[in-house]
Amino acid sequence: MRIVASSSHRRHAPATEFTGEGLLPYPETPDRVDAILTSLRQAGQHPVLPPRELRPAELTAVHELGYLEYLQQAYPAWIAAGLPAAGVVGSVYATGSGCRAPASVVLQAGSWAGDTTPIVEGTWQAALSSAACAVTAAEAVRDGQDRTAYAICRPPGHHAGRASLAGYCYLNNAAMAASTLTSLGRVAVIDLDFHHGNGTQEIFYGSDQVLFVSLHGDPDRQYPLYTGRADEKGTGPGLGYNRNLPLPAGTADPEYLATLDLALDLVAGFRPAALVVSAGMDTCAGDPLGDFALSPACFPRIGERLAWLGLPLVVVQEGGYRLDLLGPAVAGLVTGLGDEPRGWS
Repeated sequence: MRIVASSSHRRHAPATEFTGEGLLPYPETPDRVDAILTSLRQAGQHPVLPPRELRPAELTAVHELGYLEYLQQAYPAWIAAGLPAAGVVGSVYATGSGCRAPASVVLQAGSWAGDTTPIVEGTWQAALSSAACAVTAAEAVRDGQDRTAYAICRPPGHHAGRASLAGYCYLNNAAMAASTLTSLGRVAVIDLDFHHGNGTQEIFYGSDQVLFVSLHGDPDRQYPLYTGRADEKGTGPGLGYNRNLPLPAGTADPEYLATLDLALDLVAGFRPAALVVSAGMDTCAGDPLGDFALSPACFPRIGERLAWLGLPLVVVQEGGYRLDLLGPAVAGLVTGLGDEPRGWS
């Protein structure tokens, strides 16, 4: 199994975020990657390789050019305007049709954001390296160098839309991995983060070439609140290729694994050429941003089930904010995935 990671993630380190409870410490910290790598080393798992640089066309295959330009320009323009160095955050947000962004990059913050996720010095470079990890891992699988690859992406990506940032996400790493794999044929994306992958859903909502299946906390109580319900099934050619499986608070191993089996049946019926997994460990019991109750023992079993599909597979790291469980959960998933394909192919 190839594992891909970049130290450039450290360049993105917001101190705080503004929430409904006020200004709070930012939970998506560089320590998350340290926790994962420590556990993988302790488990004796696989060397960690760096990503290659992305080509512009790989970014624009998933994201709008104007949005990419904004991500690069926002922080320097913000600082040049004499605004606080703590980060770029919008105060007025565009909603509905007919909205047009103002000419000033500084005033565009609410045009490209779904919430108050900040842009700080180094965010663009870190997001770029995170996406590069996903693409490099997918490329290795696509080209037959590895059957399975794990991209330790930070910042995460599944809340980033084609032209929007949100939920600590700036570039959609899973969507970029899926885009890389489409030369093999149809691709399935299964999202196992506690939160619905609204950005990935948006990007592929009208496509019959990418199946998106998500297990997550019910949006009637959990972020992102406005997407993730079971009746969201795609549009146009994509109708039927978007499947959401929201789950109640307190979901534990048996219920989660039974729902995962349903999701994998959907994937198997799609007969994809490859599989991308958005792996969030915020499903662990006690995670500060989730309310599921998965035990550490659940993650090897998740990996085993994914491996039984026998597909070329790319895992993309998403959330997970309880640091004492994040690393062991990733190591458990990697152990369950193994190195040899199983099941049908």
